[in-house]
Amino acid sequence: MPMTIQLLDLRHPGLYGRMVAMKQLLANCRLYGIVDMGYTEPEQIEARTLALIHGGVRIIQLRAKGVELARVRQWAVAMQALCREHHAIFVLNDYPEMAAEIHADAVHVGQDGGSLADVRKIVGPGVIVGRSTHSPEQALQARLEGADYIGFGPLYPTGTKPGRKSIGLQDIAATQAQLGGMPMFCIGGINGTTLPDVLKAGAERVVIVSWLLQQDNIAESARAVIREIEEYHTN
Repeated sequence: MPMTIQLLDLRHPGLYGRMVAMKQLLANCRLYGIVDMGYTEPEQIEARTLALIHGGVRIIQLRAKGVELARVRQWAVAMQALCREHHAIFVLNDYPEMAAEIHADAVHVGQDGGSLADVRKIVGPGVIVGRSTHSPEQALQARLEGADYIGFGPLYPTGTKPGRKSIGLQDIAATQAQLGGMPMFCIGGINGTTLPDVLKAGAERVVIVSWLLQQDNIAESARAVIREIEEYHTN
């Protein structure tokens, strides 16, 4: 069945109610967007965030590797305001302390980002925590540690993660089944050409970074991806 993107009020005054709303929205997401500063100029941040939102993306991450923290914080605050206004989940990549400071909706950490228990202590119970995983074993470990969702990949070689060995498509369906209902977003080298094979391998959710950010019409491209995923899982 197609997932219906509901415009939930993430500004709910109660911590529990807000977390429930965010997790419901997360579960409904088919496409995870990333404003990656390797492909984005600072003056493009607002326009690209809005383009993703207008394309139906309801979870959007800021990824800013190797940038001074003051600038990351400035961008994160701006993106979070846009996401809150448009009922989307804002994710800060890599910086749990900053995520807690600015009251981000979510934080995403890699395998070198420490234990999820430590991350949770920093950000508190009302923040979504995601983990990058590169094997079925890491995916299951993230679930045991209490991740709210995972990224699974890279499926293909990708310039976004140079030097990272691709893991292929063969474990997608089995890993997703073992995770139960925890959202798993496949990532790495997914684009308009590779998406059909990723869906055939069992993916229900994907992250698309460089290909999407480089489209002439990001919003329309995002809508087309979401439509393709939903149609595949409806048929």
